[in-house]
Amino acid sequence: MTWPPQHALATPDEINRVVTELWPGGASGAATATGPTWAIVAMTPEAQTLRPGAIISGPTVFGLADCALWYALFASVGIEPMALTSELSIRYLRPARGTTLYARADVHHAGRRSVIGSVRCWMDSPTGDGVASVAVAQGTYVRPS
Repeated sequence: MTWPPQHALATPDEINRVVTELWPGGASGAATATGPTWAIVAMTPEAQTLRPGAIISGPTVFGLADCALWYALFASVGIEPMALTSELSIRYLRPARGTTLYARADVHHAGRRSVIGSVRCWMDSPTGDGVASVAVAQGTYVRPS
C-alpha cells in the first residue's frame, strides 16, 4: 500500500462502530469527519470535566487530542485498534470554554512501525475555520507488529 492513501481508509461511522464495540467504556470523542490523512473528533463535555469558570479540564482536552490522533491513524492506514500512544505532548493556548470541543489530527508520516501527527483543538465550530485554537499537540503512535 502506498502512503498517503487517495481516500480515507476508515469512515467516521466505521471508526465509531469499532471503538464502541471494542471499548464499551467509550473513547474521549466521536469521529465526525475523516480524510486520507486526517480526522476530526468532537465531544460535549460533561459536568465532571469542567473546572471553575466552566473551563474544560486539561486532561479532557488531552484525551480528545489523543483520541483524534488515534482516529487519524485509522483513516490513514486502516483500523488498527491495538496501535498505542508512544508519546504525546500538548500546549494549552487559552481556556477551553464552550459547549463542544473539537480536535483535528493530521498524520504527517505513517511508517511500518509508527505514525506521527499533530492535533489542533478548538471550541464550538465543526470546521474550526476562523476559530482560535485552545490547544495544539503532537505525538506518535506505535503500530502493532
